[in-house]
Amino acid sequence: MSGAPQHIAIIMDGNGRWAQARGLPRTAGHHQGVESCRRVVKSAKELGVPYITLFGFSSENWARPADEVNELMRLLRMYLRAETAELHRANVKLQVIGSRAELSKDIVQLIENAEKLTQDNDDLVLTIALNYGGRQEILKAVQSFTADCLEKGQKPDADDVQEFFPEHLMTHGMPDPDILIRTSGEKRISNFLLWQCAYTEFVFTDTLWPDFSKADLESAIAEFQNRERRFGAVSQG
Repeated sequence: MSGAPQHIAIIMDGNGRWAQARGLPRTAGHHQGVESCRRVVKSAKELGVPYITLFGFSSENWARPADEVNELMRLLRMYLRAETAELHRANVKLQVIGSRAELSKDIVQLIENAEKLTQDNDDLVLTIALNYGGRQEILKAVQSFTADCLEKGQKPDADDVQEFFPEHLMTHGMPDPDILIRTSGEKRISNFLLWQCAYTEFVFTDTLWPDFSKADLESAIAEFQNRERRFGAVSQG
């Protein structure tokens, strides 16, 4: 039996299908998906989960139709403007991982303002992955780790990699996810937190992201707690 999860990561999938099933444009699904973000962050805080990471926009999502990408960026602006003060009042720390190079300057400024305002909050750490890709993160971490070793004149061994390499990841200072939830019935991790999810428990649900509720989150936690995490060792049962 596993204990309470410290870190839950979520791939928020199914906004488009939610809208299509209702005869609505895909953008309507994204609007409702923002409401689910609010609901899940509140639920995680109520359930005492210290860390939650949401996959908001992948580095591959730029290939989507321009109108949809523009709407997603508009919703991101709206979320940051509307929610930053509320997150601060709730003692939630907001941080964003991923490349900011392709994001517009006003979005980067909103992110920086939100991170600065909430940096000392400690009830919950909400991480949003924007323009993020797991392979790209690992490549940049390897480059940074190698440069650091060369600067120090060190030749790292396997133990050094295990101990110090994670410090060069975007999630440094955070525990690895205990649970990775993906909504909408898809069963893949789509280049998300590849290094960090080495021993993560996966929970796949058919629920579309706009319908994801506190009860769904509780169900995923209960499933996790009924699993035995062995980390490569033999079963104790």
